[in-house]
Amino acid sequence: MSYKILTVLALFLPFVGNAQETKQITKQEVIAAVQQNNATIKISQQDVLMAKGDYRQTNAVVLPKITLSHTGMITNNPLMAFGSKLNQEILTASDFNPVLLNDPDQVQNFTTKIEVQQPLLNFDGLYQRKAAKLKFDATQLQSSRTEDYILLEVEKAYMQLQLAYKTVTVLEQVEKTALENKRLANNALKQGYLQKSDVLAVDVRVLEIQNQLQMAKSNIANASNYLSVLMNEDASALLKPSDDLVVVITDMNSTTLSEDRADIKAMSMATEAYKKMYKADKMAFLPRLNAFGSYELYDDHIFQGAANGYLVGAQLSWNILEGTKRFGKKQKSKSEYNKATIQKEQYVAQSKLELNKANRMLQDAKNNLKLSELALEQSKEVLRIRTNRFEQGLEKTTDLLLSETKYAQKQLAYYATVFKHNFAVAYLQFLNGNK
Repeated sequence: MSYKILTVLALFLPFVGNAQETKQITKQEVIAAVQQNNATIKISQQDVLMAKGDYRQTNAVVLPKITLSHTGMITNNPLMAFGSKLNQEILTASDFNPVLLNDPDQVQNFTTKIEVQQPLLNFDGLYQRKAAKLKFDATQLQSSRTEDYILLEVEKAYMQLQLAYKTVTVLEQVEKTALENKRLANNALKQGYLQKSDVLAVDVRVLEIQNQLQMAKSNIANASNYLSVLMNEDASALLKPSDDLVVVITDMNSTTLSEDRADIKAMSMATEAYKKMYKADKMAFLPRLNAFGSYELYDDHIFQGAANGYLVGAQLSWNILEGTKRFGKKQKSKSEYNKATIQKEQYVAQSKLELNKANRMLQDAKNNLKLSELALEQSKEVLRIRTNRFEQGLEKTTDLLLSETKYAQKQLAYYATVFKHNFAVAYLQFLNGNK
């Protein structure tokens, strides 16, 4: 019963997944699409714009605040009525009549006012502005590092797709060889050289290979879909790399962590921003000096200005005590600065550890690559010898099948090692901050 099921699968599997369109693409095209459309990169760019908006808000520390208003009112309040007429410059001697002063007629007044407030000395605000600028610069660097990480993911996904196609190519060749061996086995069975059990073993081997081949094709679809997600594109078409998976030659070996790496610089700037905020909270104990001025137009008709006046002055203010609020705020900002300093030191230490691990990973990958190449050559030669002997009736079926299996395994292991080696190179470049 199980043999019949395997036979049906063997007939059905070659037709699975053939209906999907295949689109050939280069790595440069993938990178360009990711840089333009990737959602994570776009989110990081919005973070930069948000930080820029926060920084621009601090312009209020150095630039004037200008307000324009037009106010209309009707009143019979004695003080307001007298003052409105005085501002409109329409007072007469009769307005000083005690009866009218105590019980005036209804007066309407329209005021157009331009008000200017100019900060002169605002020490805490200046340090807050410097902190906002550092945060903006740090966010830009962090966005750049986010793009570097996404491009590393692109490199990995593209190589995974290459590996998936290479796996299919290997298994298709293995399938072709297995089918030929099956033909030879059936001929040998008819001639009485093989037993039925040997032929069944060959049949099972063919079905195993076809099952592995279908799984490999599914891996192509998975890798292709992930690459489409990174590019933020429709995943309806199967992507196919225009180049093969080959060994990237490099002599890269760096054990020194670059302080110019975007994320390291971002951490340094963020720490400095916390330091500025701490200083700003300390400066909040100092007085502030602000200039102010206004120009006003008055009339008893809307949008008119028969009379005018101005006011100019300066204010020195010193908020001496707000309970313990400012003391608590200063203590909090100091702790935030200390925390940021410790986090930066920890991050640098972890980055150095990761760099050393990446160097060892690359060296291990180089060593494994040499061993994989040697093992592949040896298994290929063993398979050639046993195939010739099998065709002459001098080799057992089980030995031939074992050689085929080992050769396929060595091929797949070799390309997997190439993938690990190339990714180790890309990862080391990423850790070094190289584009």
